[in-house]
Amino acid sequence: SGRTMPVATTNLRALTSWVGIARLSAVVLSCLAFSLVASTGRFGGPYGTWCMFTWCFCFTVTLLVLLLELLELYPLLPLSWDDFTAAFSMLAALMVFTSSVVYPATFISSPCSSSPCARQAVATTASCLCFLAYAVEVSLTRAKPGDISSFLSTVPGLLKVFEAYVACLIFSLLDAYSREPGLMWCVAVYSICFIFTLLIIIFTIGRCLTYIPCPLEKMLVGYNFLALLMYLTATILWPLYSFRGQSRPDSCGPDCSWNKHLGVTFLTIFNLIAYLVDLVYSTRMVFFRAP
Repeated sequence: SGRTMPVATTNLRALTSWVGIARLSAVVLSCLAFSLVASTGRFGGPYGTWCMFTWCFCFTVTLLVLLLELLELYPLLPLSWDDFTAAFSMLAALMVFTSSVVYPATFISSPCSSSPCARQAVATTASCLCFLAYAVEVSLTRAKPGDISSFLSTVPGLLKVFEAYVACLIFSLLDAYSREPGLMWCVAVYSICFIFTLLIIIFTIGRCLTYIPCPLEKMLVGYNFLALLMYLTATILWPLYSFRGQSRPDSCGPDCSWNKHLGVTFLTIFNLIAYLVDLVYSTRMVFFRAP
């Protein structure tokens, strides 16, 4: 027959470009981080488990991204590849940054003189460098001004990933909020905004936004405005009801409710600022486009 077998092709630029080098660096550094921590055996509890999951998850997905781009198999996937890689690199940068702060604060004690502690210190250094590698990837793949072909690589798209991640951190710190209607409203704000933001990310990666029968860009501006107002109320109500009539206990460790409420307060402010910047950029992209 005249049929020819498909020839497997490789795209070496997936490894030799600046983005490829950043991804290779992230693979090596994340592998080094979880290998060293695993060798010490000191990663018990929720914080250690989270850090190990972060390094293993980022190593696995980044290696998979490299292989798919090297073998040029990613066009076969039913998703927007540029949106997926932009969202993942932003998520990985945030996750690794969190682990780079949480792990040494939880597991490394002073003075650090033993061999296991030295390995923990090297693992922390590798994790910090891994964060820089992902930050470089985010910078290299970020859309240029005026380019909206890949929404999640634009500033509003990257902010969507940031907003969803910060909401997840808030959920991990929520503790004893059912006694006050004001706190319950704040939890509703975090939940509603998280769900809508996550749906926007998923629909963008899955190329489903084109099926929405309304002006999508203007709808996103309206959503950002409503989310900003909701987070503004949460920024006021959460500390008002959480710390009313309470002072910080003398012995207040990482699991202390007072510290968790303080963490939620700061994370709420971070998301408020993120939604404000998101609204400004989205408004400029929709209503003030250059001709």
